[in-house]
Amino acid sequence: MLEELGVDYNTHVINIGKDDQFTPEFTAINPNGKIPAMIDQDGPGGEPFALFESGAMLMYLADKYGKFLPPVDDVRNRYVTIQWLMFQMGGVGPMFGQAHHFRRAQTQVEYGIKRYTTEARRLWGVLDGHLAGSAFMHGDYSIADMAIYPWTARYDWQGVALEEFPNVKRWFEAVGARPAVAKAMAINLAEAA
Repeated sequence: MLEELGVDYNTHVINIGKDDQFTPEFTAINPNGKIPAMIDQDGPGGEPFALFESGAMLMYLADKYGKFLPPVDDVRNRYVTIQWLMFQMGGVGPMFGQAHHFRRAQTQVEYGIKRYTTEARRLWGVLDGHLAGSAFMHGDYSIADMAIYPWTARYDWQGVALEEFPNVKRWFEAVGARPAVAKAMAINLAEAA
């Protein structure tokens, strides 16, 4: 989102392998001890404003800059976009994350692998069916696309081949070709190394 907006920002690596997310400095920003989190140094009233939960952060930035989310007076389109954002927050993120965990765990638990791989594939089917009639998640490229894309970038971790879901594949390639997305994904991968 920050790359798409073209605003200046700084990143701070939180090494979850070393439990950085549980330090007092980080839990002051996110008491849940999860990434991502952000501090807008020029928040409401010109004061620093900390936020956690990626959906809340995306909505805040969209409203602050007036981009990637329909305005409040366009109720129908705004809430359909938010609906797909919530689809990521309540479905794609948690279920794909569990598929990642169980499929890549040192100790293999067959029930967990089957349960979350099956659910991830079901969600891929929902995405594919929806994208059969839409270039993006709703209307123009939006915060819903931004939220879902990074999870689909790990399709191999979910036991999925993009070719199985041609509409998602088309969308995935279109979103991934955006210069801001390519730059943000490269930054993310570099920091994870």
